[in-house]
Amino acid sequence: MFCLWCHEEIIPDITWKNVFQFFGKDRKLCEDCQQKLPYIEGPVCPTCSKPTEHGEVCRDCRTWTSHPTLGESLIQNVSVFSYTPFMKDIMAKWKYRGDYELVNMFKAGMEKRFKDNFHKQVLTLVPIPLSKTREQERGFNQAEALAGLLGLPMIHALARVRNEKQAKKSRAERLQSKNPFQLKHRMDTPVLLIDDLYTTGTTLHWAAFLLKSAGCPKVYSFTLIRS
Repeated sequence: MFCLWCHEEIIPDITWKNVFQFFGKDRKLCEDCQQKLPYIEGPVCPTCSKPTEHGEVCRDCRTWTSHPTLGESLIQNVSVFSYTPFMKDIMAKWKYRGDYELVNMFKAGMEKRFKDNFHKQVLTLVPIPLSKTREQERGFNQAEALAGLLGLPMIHALARVRNEKQAKKSRAERLQSKNPFQLKHRMDTPVLLIDDLYTTGTTLHWAAFLLKSAGCPKVYSFTLIRS
């Protein structure tokens, strides 16, 4: 068994500690790489998972609350990791160089964070879609790949109708953008949107707004990274 990232052989130490740790079973990373994963810990914004000094609601979420259209659409976002240089390297290799297998680096962390936050709720997973062009270029949809790690019912309820790269926009441009999605399936049960990255939250708020407008009772989101 070899580490998915550095390719060093994984030689597990059988101790009580790693028997009970969530990543002790079927490990995909060596101890060094596991320790580099920047799990979000400590006080965070209760609405979007952004680290804050005392666990207060962050400025981003206060802005969303006052948004005339999208303010009440998304109940909460939960994220697993911070966007450190190490995570940026992983994402570049996974998303843009087609190393699909790297998604398994995130399985243990995704499962644990989901269990800690959503295990009492019955939710249908809805991955954020890519445009057809982008998915063909990449070879896969990263949100769908992440959703697949959780082993729960998944519905492709949304389609992307505009292919604007959010990463190349300023914060102001993102907040003023139009809805890039159209509805494929109405959802009459609570939904958990899945995506790789929460930056300003624009993408997820638009998706939640569309679902809510069509009758979805509750919309949450679960993202790999909070940048």
